[in-house]
Amino acid sequence: MSQARPTPLLIRIFRSLRLALHLGWIGLGAAIVYPCVGEEQRLRLKKHWSRQILGILSVNLEAQPTDAPPGSLIVANHISWLDIFAIHSLRPAAFIAKAEIRQWPFVGWLAARNDTVFLRRGSHGHARIVNAEIDALLNLGVDVAIFPEGTTTDGTHLLGFHAALLQPAIETGRPILPLAISYFDAQGNISLAPSFAGETTLIQCFSAILACRSLTVRLAPAPIIDTAGRTRRELSQAAHTAISTRLGFLPLSNPPEKSPDPQAG
Repeated sequence: MSQARPTPLLIRIFRSLRLALHLGWIGLGAAIVYPCVGEEQRLRLKKHWSRQILGILSVNLEAQPTDAPPGSLIVANHISWLDIFAIHSLRPAAFIAKAEIRQWPFVGWLAARNDTVFLRRGSHGHARIVNAEIDALLNLGVDVAIFPEGTTTDGTHLLGFHAALLQPAIETGRPILPLAISYFDAQGNISLAPSFAGETTLIQCFSAILACRSLTVRLAPAPIIDTAGRTRRELSQAAHTAISTRLGFLPLSNPPEKSPDPQAG
């Protein structure tokens, strides 16, 4: 089967300009509108804006329903910076990100305005502070999303999970929602274009997405996992197995617990 021709250059330029204008609009909304509205309206805006971003980039969303209650810890595999907008399009959530992102121009500011919790890697003392912040969000009924692989992949395999990142769900008694993320091209084949893994730069990843005439991101939630009476290693293994199954991978033993090293985009 021949590969689809890449998106014409003029359309790629048009998409880039639309995205830049849309991000500017989101920035204005975060600065001006967010302080004036309640949490429910903020979540609606976050969902609407994220769906618009996917639409601008010609990324179709296929999301299966879930009955997970508000205030769930969303545990997902991580492929691309698009994952964040895909999850927001299904269930707007607070994300855990590495502290370096807070220093990125505009992106760091926007992430902070959207309830991102920043974690300094390798600092156990700071991890306890972050866990307390996550506890508070979950207890308020706010979904929190984590990528427990600690890095991105190309979507063809699943790495082991950092079990320590699941501790807030145990402390609050909130359920875990495993969520499998995958990307497909217009022919229905797994697409590597959105992958932000390895030595791929953000510009290279963005260019690869623009070159695709259309993509589909598929979100497949698994049944929620009750955290009562279970260790974080048990919960990590259960979430890993649930996501592996949804992705069609053979479930593997989760490797020993590691220090948290999150990445969000």
